[in-house]
Amino acid sequence: MAEPLRIAFLGCGFITGVHSRHLRALKGLVAAGYASRDRAKADAFCARYGGAGSYADYAAAINDPRVEAVVVAVPPRFHLDLTLEALEAGKHVLVEKPAFLRMDDYRTVLQSRTRARRVVLVGENDHYKPLAVTLRRLIAEGAIGSMVFAHFTTIARKLKAADDWRNDETMAGGDAFFEEGIHWLHLAGSLGPTIVSVQGYRPSVARDGPDRRIKSMMVAFRYDNDAVGTLYYSREIPSLLHGLRLSKLYGRNGIITFESNGGFVLVRGNGSPRLLFPGFRDIRGYQAMYRDFVRAVRGESAPEMSLERAIDDQRLMDEIYASLDHTGRLAIAQ
Repeated sequence: MAEPLRIAFLGCGFITGVHSRHLRALKGLVAAGYASRDRAKADAFCARYGGAGSYADYAAAINDPRVEAVVVAVPPRFHLDLTLEALEAGKHVLVEKPAFLRMDDYRTVLQSRTRARRVVLVGENDHYKPLAVTLRRLIAEGAIGSMVFAHFTTIARKLKAADDWRNDETMAGGDAFFEEGIHWLHLAGSLGPTIVSVQGYRPSVARDGPDRRIKSMMVAFRYDNDAVGTLYYSREIPSLLHGLRLSKLYGRNGIITFESNGGFVLVRGNGSPRLLFPGFRDIRGYQAMYRDFVRAVRGESAPEMSLERAIDDQRLMDEIYASLDHTGRLAIAQ
């Protein structure tokens, strides 16, 4: 049996805890260490998750010759510098999404990755989750015929505390849609057909309370097969069970209805209606993402969520924000 991939988490916040809980199911595949600017925090994470070691700062982890790869799990503002430092030190990198703030940053990392001959995987776990895999399979096999409409809904009232770093756009890289909605945009664009044009629409902005972010966006888009779609994103609207919502794919031969988080998929189209449960064991796709990362590092295959694939998502995000003027509403061509 191959030795586990030795990784180090750069940052010991909420998302590192999420990753670490999922890694427990991958015994023998990954051995994780923890680095923080607060050594006590790194020690605590290492003890809690049975880590392979802890570090008093990020540089110590990056320069440890035993560490093969790092996971950049800090606010987006710091992703670029840490990714470049890790590549220069000969480490493979898994960087949380949104990976970088600007398209030029992606190009810089592409060049550094080429020089270092290392793997960079962008941590888009939604790409790997059973729901996404199931939807891609259903579309590819023609379960509803040619697609006409796609409608994605991710609405919940999930407000941040006043001291949350996401309230600072210089740390988060942008508003709530930039920081989190990019995952849902990727899902919409990963089904098979390619999104070729996109437009953002923003409602009036409310900054009451401790969560001062802009928290809602509606996106309209067209696929290369001429199907059209919408994405409703909000973190300020109450929803059933704090996030239960339905999305739909409409085809000329039927409809796919799915719980947006991946709880179930109902297919009404060619053949008898089918109720599918994509999978709860790895419902968010983290375990599959790490398996892909390990395979890529070991030279067995290219990573599915490569920099190139993430650049496609960033290009769409840039188009969405370019379609808005400084007031946050639709920019009207003169």
